[in-house]
Amino acid sequence: MIKKFDKKDEESGSGSNPFQHLEKSAVLQEARIFNETPINPRRCLHILTKIIYLLNQGEHFGTTEATEAFFAMTRLFQSNDQTLRRMCYLTIKEMANISEDVIIVTSSLTKDMTGKEDVYRGPAIRALCRITDTTMLQAIERYMKQAIVDKVPSVSSSALVSSLHMVKMSYDVVKRWVNEAQEAASSDNIMVQYHALGLLYHLRKNDRLAVTKMLNKFTKSGLKSPFAYCMLIRIASKLLDETEGGHDSPLFDFIESCLRNKNEMVVYEAASAIVHMPNCTARELAPAVSVLQLFCSSPKAALRYAAVRTLNKVAMKHPSAVTACNLDLENLITDSNRSIATLAITTLLKTGSESSVDRLMKQISSFVSEISDEFKVVVVQAISALCQKYPRKHSVMMNFLSNMLRDDGGFEYKRAIVDCIISIIEENPESKETGLAHLCEFIEDCEHTVLATKILHLLGKEGPRTPQPSKYIRFIFNRVVLESEAVRAAAVSALAKFGAQNDDLLPSVLVLMQRCMMDSDDEVRDRATFYMNVLQQKQKALNAAYIFNGLSVSIPGLEKSLHQYTLEPTEKPFDMKTVPLATTPITEQKTEIAPVATSKLPEKLAPSRQDIYQEQLASIPEFQGLGPLFKSSEPVQLTEAETEYVVRCIKHTFASHMVFQFDCTNTLNDQLLQKVVVQMEPSESYEVIHYVPAPSLPYSQPGSCYTLVRLPDDDPTAVSCTFSCTMKYLVRDCDPNTGEPDDDGYDDEYVLEDLEVTVADHIQKVLKPNFGAAWEEVGDEFEKEETFALASVRTLDEAVGNIISFLGMQPCERSDKVPENKNSHVLFLAGVFRGGHDALVRARLALADGVTMQVTVRSSEETVVDVILASVG
Repeated sequence: MIKKFDKKDEESGSGSNPFQHLEKSAVLQEARIFNETPINPRRCLHILTKIIYLLNQGEHFGTTEATEAFFAMTRLFQSNDQTLRRMCYLTIKEMANISEDVIIVTSSLTKDMTGKEDVYRGPAIRALCRITDTTMLQAIERYMKQAIVDKVPSVSSSALVSSLHMVKMSYDVVKRWVNEAQEAASSDNIMVQYHALGLLYHLRKNDRLAVTKMLNKFTKSGLKSPFAYCMLIRIASKLLDETEGGHDSPLFDFIESCLRNKNEMVVYEAASAIVHMPNCTARELAPAVSVLQLFCSSPKAALRYAAVRTLNKVAMKHPSAVTACNLDLENLITDSNRSIATLAITTLLKTGSESSVDRLMKQISSFVSEISDEFKVVVVQAISALCQKYPRKHSVMMNFLSNMLRDDGGFEYKRAIVDCIISIIEENPESKETGLAHLCEFIEDCEHTVLATKILHLLGKEGPRTPQPSKYIRFIFNRVVLESEAVRAAAVSALAKFGAQNDDLLPSVLVLMQRCMMDSDDEVRDRATFYMNVLQQKQKALNAAYIFNGLSVSIPGLEKSLHQYTLEPTEKPFDMKTVPLATTPITEQKTEIAPVATSKLPEKLAPSRQDIYQEQLASIPEFQGLGPLFKSSEPVQLTEAETEYVVRCIKHTFASHMVFQFDCTNTLNDQLLQKVVVQMEPSESYEVIHYVPAPSLPYSQPGSCYTLVRLPDDDPTAVSCTFSCTMKYLVRDCDPNTGEPDDDGYDDEYVLEDLEVTVADHIQKVLKPNFGAAWEEVGDEFEKEETFALASVRTLDEAVGNIISFLGMQPCERSDKVPENKNSHVLFLAGVFRGGHDALVRARLALADGVTMQVTVRSSEETVVDVILASVG
């Protein structure tokens, strides 16, 4: 009786799969029918389907049960039912690896493979090759050669594809079938020709000359199969890439000639290959772009999508090359397929000129409500890139983004818009007030806690410095009244910044703080009480330290130091200077906002690179008394990339020592290096105390050795030094194949490049969100000022870049960006000098013949001021 499916089943999807609740044991029980006579093909087919279904669902079959089912199935070869026979072949292929003695069916398969039934021959070859091992391959070699050149295309294709799978197992045997494969490659059937070319390429891919010869042969004689052409194009572009062949190479000419092929697939493959070539000039791109331009007006949606997606990639590197297609792309904005329309819009945003921005914005707003959030994020990212390209257009963009913020949408979409608005505010000071107004309006009904706290943080940072800070307080205090705990806490922190920066707002802020002190959440109450007490002192130094700039320590480092402090009973108070500093994240200017995975639960804070080095160095006995690690430099290469030994150095700075970590790699496979040290000769009064060797460096396995150096006590201003480095080691020659070293070795050395230690190695970057407050906090007790002329520097940008990299300090208040057409600029830098002393630098730059620079340095320690000025001088 057939079960009647009702509507509910259909909707839940359970009715659509008859095999859904299969049990392996029940199916194997049913498989006993295979032994019955006469064979019932219909029932047996059904059971084989169930077995294959279970195997594909990942069901585990034990060896015994798989073998039993397999042997029962072999009886089905007695039936002449075509469908059942082909199902048997499929089952053999699936069970080849899990049951034993599968070789038993070899004779039946060989018989079918050489029989008269063409329907059986192809599948039989595939099944046979699946169960054959290297020893049996010789026996069927003759049949395989015949099958490759068979007149029936399905047989020939089966033999070629099976040969391709067997190349991995017995390359040498399959290589003997090259002549047959060559013959198949001239077949009239498009699939046979494609499979033959695939086999020929895989047999020769390790021999570049043979591949080149094959390409020359086929490019001259021509092919019938468009699939084979696509493969040839891929092989040619791979070869061009490997040989770094120029664009005057015959291979490039072949790819270009494929742009004129009759088949659209070949034309697209050729265009795509040209577009993805490295170092392609606009002139070489032109023919590929014009072909893609034609595809943009194709009636086939797949071709239009392929064209616009590829043009989008071209626009990232060569926007000018795509400008010619702008008209076609504009026609695609109204395409019925929204994916095509979105790609067209984002491509136009990359290639559009400043004058077309307004028109594009109008066009986007007409359809943006109809596309999915995923594509909306892509559009926002393209707008963000455009904002950086044409900063003067920020007002148009800002209005458009604020309208998008009001629309419905998910978290990712809203986050992309908020990030984009924030980056516009940071890049264009004149857009600050409108941007903040839009964000204030957004948080009035924002259901995403992450975004609300982010915007409140920004309001606290930027709001107090606007001409009318009081207008933002209403929006912030509304959050305290209406929102969840996390948002209320962020609002309290933002309010405190307004009170600290603006004396006239302070009384009002204190009243609001008192209201927050009665909050139901302890975090909100604690913050309000803390800020209330700090603000009532009315001291700028306190405000700077506890409200504006906060702690700049590594959180895992602080946790470790506090834990260490609790383990040892001591009278001394806990010293914050013993805590490693937080390394400032390297924020490159992004052209696109990276789409971030959807918000999960907060993960455990990942240890920074410096925390990892701290752990590694602490585990070496010789370095245990050095105290907390102050700073680790970026790796410095001490050898060329192609030399026999590759060495790079990481400089680790401690309070009064430096540890040089040398990461060495041996690139010679006939040598084993042992007891590797890098001997260092300092030019100044630095003293080398200890070497920790790398015990052994086998071929291409990196190892590290260390050198410990004491910094000079007598002259604290001697911070820069040059070390000449020599790597010394014991060499043992070894067999390149086995890696077995000789018993005896000999000492040898290898001269490395000199290593510089500069002032930047003694200063850790620290970001001060409010530089003015930090400047007042440090005070002018140890302030010094000097003027320098930078004769060799021609632009302010270059001068700013040089100063930042030389001093290794963190630029604050976005002062590393020099406004256009200005001939004076002020750069603010903040850092902490070795030993935990804050250092702040204000550099006033003026551009005349060269650049004149007035440097003012403040610090809590006089030596630090002298060190910085001496190093600049």
